[in-house]
Amino acid sequence: MSASSSALPIIRGDALDFYLALGYYRMQQELFTCHFVPFDGRLYTAHWLRLTMSRIAWGPEQRRLLRRNARFSAAVRPFRLTEEYEELYTRYRAAITFDAAPTIEAVLLGGEAHNVFNTYAIELRDGDRLIAVGIFDHGERTLAGILNFYDPAYRQFSLGKYLLLLKTDHARRLRLDYYYPGYVVHNYPKFDYKLFACPAATEVYDSVSGLWVPYSRETVAAQSAELLADWLPEDLRGMA
Repeated sequence: MSASSSALPIIRGDALDFYLALGYYRMQQELFTCHFVPFDGRLYTAHWLRLTMSRIAWGPEQRRLLRRNARFSAAVRPFRLTEEYEELYTRYRAAITFDAAPTIEAVLLGGEAHNVFNTYAIELRDGDRLIAVGIFDHGERTLAGILNFYDPAYRQFSLGKYLLLLKTDHARRLRLDYYYPGYVVHNYPKFDYKLFACPAATEVYDSVSGLWVPYSRETVAAQSAELLADWLPEDLRGMA
């Protein structure tokens, strides 16, 4: 860590880059990693992703979504927790079908007063109306997507996928090396939207070898089988 101009600690950009490359990710004010995640009483394997910016190319679906949503204005700003954000998140959370933290504060800060990450937000507006927010952390050569939420009334515009494209494009414009959108879960498709931007530019972390390899469903299936066979404690195998 180093000291900021306000003498409060921040995580250096190169340090964030280093840990992201090892399959770590942000949880509140800490960095963590995991190999297994529980859903509906079962354990699944988690597989961390990154996009290589030099290989990004939009396909027909991505170009169609970008054209469709070009009517909305997008602005990138340093993150500030506001009532407007929390109100939108509350409406978003009430409409989703999976578990989520009760507030943005709980996702990012967890009761801490100071944010140690270099955090930004993409605000998406329809006129003056805030309709979506995508939150991400900046490293030195990387960007890590943390949270997307949107107005349920705009569900038909696929704003979660659209924010993924906007974050990818922001990282590309800054000539960063990688964008880390989080993880996918083997045989649990709710996280597969993170593959939408450009599957051909997507890599998946092999936690056994410590290497990033080109993404494919077959690669994830093989990684999952190895994790379940060799890394899952015996007393938990009945949950897999």
